[in-house]
Amino acid sequence: MPLLAEKKGHILTLTLSRPAVRNAWDEDYNEGLVAELNKATDDDDVRVVILTGDESGGAFSAGANLKKANAHVTGGAKQFVKKLRRPRMFPANLLGDFPKPVIASVNGYAIGVGAIISLACDLIVASDKSEWRLPQVALGIIPNYGGGTRLARYAGKGMGMRLAMGFPLKGEEAYRLGVAQWYVPHAELKAKTQEIAEHIAALPPLAVSLTKESIIRGMDISNLQDASLTDAYRFMVLEMSKDKDEAHKAWREKRKPKFTGE
Repeated sequence: MPLLAEKKGHILTLTLSRPAVRNAWDEDYNEGLVAELNKATDDDDVRVVILTGDESGGAFSAGANLKKANAHVTGGAKQFVKKLRRPRMFPANLLGDFPKPVIASVNGYAIGVGAIISLACDLIVASDKSEWRLPQVALGIIPNYGGGTRLARYAGKGMGMRLAMGFPLKGEEAYRLGVAQWYVPHAELKAKTQEIAEHIAALPPLAVSLTKESIIRGMDISNLQDASLTDAYRFMVLEMSKDKDEAHKAWREKRKPKFTGE
């Protein structure tokens, strides 16, 4: 499986690894993400996920492998409708539905579906070698999985159109626009991503999970009043958690808290 998984402590690192073709995307990545995220959902020991590209491939992911004759071929209406029922058809949605934070560590080119997958993550750490491109329109198709729409929501309609029309977005500009939340020299990318993951992993897991849910679901709620009301229920649940009691007690006792995810 070209999707490599490594768990250390509370952090699961998933690496897109097809270095001969710059970690190009294929169905096995979709299947691998479904399998690994399903396992991580049920693994209380995993509190945060890092998604990155194999460094020897020189990219995060170069997108679809256009050398394959069946690249961007649906196989007919019947086959396509059947595929729509499978969650692996929408790998970008998997990341949003996953109940724990996912950090994209973008170590080079993120092209096509590679760009879309990184934009579907909760946080992005970009190296000074990172660059996003959506070349689909030039290939006679459109960016799938809400590719252009995701960037339009994060950085405005104009930026969504710009990227969708094939103009590149480099790491420094992505950081300036807020698309990437950190921008670091390439040599520091791995350490910085690890630092961020460790910070999140040390937080109360239930609070982290419901905060992600609050932000993602809240973006689709039409007004802040309804979003605020929904958050009141999340707040109430967390108020009854053991980790909330531990956090408050540790603060009063001036010591480091020990969270159990309960």
